[in-house]
Amino acid sequence: MRLRLPREHPATPPTGYKIAYPVLSHDGTRAGFTGVSLGGGSPYGVLADARCVYGRRHAAPARRCDCGFHCLHSLTETLGLTCVGAHRRAVVLEVSVLGSYIRYERGMRYARQRVRAVRVGPCGCGRAATRFADAGWGRPGWRAVAADCGGCALGHAGWTFGEFGELAGGELTITAQEGTGGREPDASAVTELMAEAALLQARLDWFQGRLAKVAGQGYRDSEL
Repeated sequence: MRLRLPREHPATPPTGYKIAYPVLSHDGTRAGFTGVSLGGGSPYGVLADARCVYGRRHAAPARRCDCGFHCLHSLTETLGLTCVGAHRRAVVLEVSVLGSYIRYERGMRYARQRVRAVRVGPCGCGRAATRFADAGWGRPGWRAVAADCGGCALGHAGWTFGEFGELAGGELTITAQEGTGGREPDASAVTELMAEAALLQARLDWFQGRLAKVAGQGYRDSEL
């Protein structure tokens, strides 16, 4: 006797939530996302079809395999995944579940998806993010990017949320969460550091002048 799963025929595609890392192609012409676990080695775009990560020829999602895209039903539960240390820099995706899917108690496994919205967490310093910056790691052919406040990764390449959405090639809503209490730079501290730097530069100029005199005196003594 063969077990048959109930079939659903929703009027609109179901909505799900998942976490992922935003990525950019090595040549900077495409944007997408990569998973945090099983499918982490295969970045996908805004509209994508799932493939079996084990290389099997069946269509995803197969009942006797764990291939396919995965998502949760609850946004709150998905946000909770970003509390895990390994996923602190991940973003939360809101997706439309397309094609065939298998429903579970907490989420779904499915064949096709469209990413509709991206929720970006705060910068590592705690302030609200204003852009994506190079995260310092990646996958073959793709570089990972992470939330940045605009001041913490000044030496790294950066992209505004609008630029990332255009490179993703689809209608994508990107919103940044509020900051978590990060401190703004102290203006008085910056002024004090600038004064100390000026003093150090003056002492260096004096030292170089003295060194030049000593070197010149030694040269004249050697001629005698």
